[in-house]
Amino acid sequence: MAGLLSTLGVASGALGVYDQAFSVVQNNVANSSTPGYADQEMQFDAAQFDPEAGLVGGVQAGQVQSTRDRYAEQAVRQQTTLLGSANQLVNSLTSLQSVFPVTANTGIPSALNQLFQAFSSWSASPNDGTARQSVLNGASAVATAFQQTASQLTSVANDTEQQIQQTVSDVNNLVSQLQADNVKIRNGGQKDAGLDAEVTNTLDQLSQYVDITVLPQSDGTKTVLLNGQTALLVGADQYQIGTDLNQPSSPPPVYPSGPSSAQILASDGTDITAQTTGGQLGALLNIYNNVLPSYLGNSTQQGSLNQMAQQFADTVNNLLTSGNVTDGPPAVPGSALFTYDGSNGTNVAQSLAVNPAITPSQLAAIDPGPPEVSNGIALQLAQMANPQNSAQQIDNLSYTQFYGNMAAEVGSQLSNAKTAQQVQQQAVTQAQNIRQQASGVSLDQEATEMVQYQRAYQANAQMVTVLDQLSQDVISMIQQG
Repeated sequence: MAGLLSTLGVASGALGVYDQAFSVVQNNVANSSTPGYADQEMQFDAAQFDPEAGLVGGVQAGQVQSTRDRYAEQAVRQQTTLLGSANQLVNSLTSLQSVFPVTANTGIPSALNQLFQAFSSWSASPNDGTARQSVLNGASAVATAFQQTASQLTSVANDTEQQIQQTVSDVNNLVSQLQADNVKIRNGGQKDAGLDAEVTNTLDQLSQYVDITVLPQSDGTKTVLLNGQTALLVGADQYQIGTDLNQPSSPPPVYPSGPSSAQILASDGTDITAQTTGGQLGALLNIYNNVLPSYLGNSTQQGSLNQMAQQFADTVNNLLTSGNVTDGPPAVPGSALFTYDGSNGTNVAQSLAVNPAITPSQLAAIDPGPPEVSNGIALQLAQMANPQNSAQQIDNLSYTQFYGNMAAEVGSQLSNAKTAQQVQQQAVTQAQNIRQQASGVSLDQEATEMVQYQRAYQANAQMVTVLDQLSQDVISMIQQG
């Protein structure tokens, strides 16, 4: 009778084990689309079986284990960081490209073409008041075009600065969520599959913004490092990063009044900008600290737009002031056509304007020579459209070609960013597929396990029924005896 009861206990215990297994499968199916969720598997442990020693065997419920693969997770985060950088570059460079129209109908190219045509008409009729006024009108259009372009670039810079600040805030907020999750884990949530999914999903979001390294700890918490070096989260302690605008002192600034550079600061104030190259934040820093200064300038460079504006204005002014309005006697020298902020080389394009004191009659068309040429200065100005010598060029290029190179550089960078974006999107998809195969919920597999457990449950239930009937028969026999 004792053996019969023991066997009944083993069978009924198996029913409880399979009931737990059903719960695990049900939870997996319910969370098959939950971001960050990893398939859970319950282990089955065989109890000791030795009838002579009174060990009746049976099955016991083992630990429920996560199938999460640390290396697959890190691969997804690494590729997501690269994709975040590519996405941000495409967005930022698309905005920047709109500042540089390449057609001759808008912006600086249109204004230059208008002024060169005015110079050409003036050279044909150097004493014509209408032609002279056209030169002033064309010069005003050029100055306005440079000002507008500089303002648009400044607007892009301001937007980028705000995005840097917002991204830093987003990083700190996500790390704060991870900090709260670490506390929950320490308070008994180590085996909480839902909490584990939440942590993984948050880490995936964080990796879009910055390059992170995640180190699992023995207590189940996650240590998160920025750029593999700077601590963002250790246990229950968060270390926030910050941002600042700074004028570097080394090397000594060439343009002290130039735009500042953006800095990323660790919680202790250490400058970690140079190490912050990945994700959206790294891309934004590259745009703000490298791409935009190549046009607008900073403490170490004037910027190509300012360089172009200053050299163009100086070339036109030098030609006009070297000529005469009349040959006298006495000869009346010409006046400068353009003015700009000469105290700040990075503000030339923004401040470029037509000399407010000049009148059409003060435009000097006469080249005093020798030999004197009545329209010599006007001719040289007209030739700037297709320069004949280095004095009329900028970096051995015409001004139109120099501008075209600026626009082409933006276009080239945008093209490269779009290519990288496509490649990285495929890489992220591939990494996610590998992760899904390693630790994702497979509904087919869950269905197979459900059928397997159901059959085992039914078999044990049948055994319980049979053993119960046997027990009742034995009890009846004993009572009758």
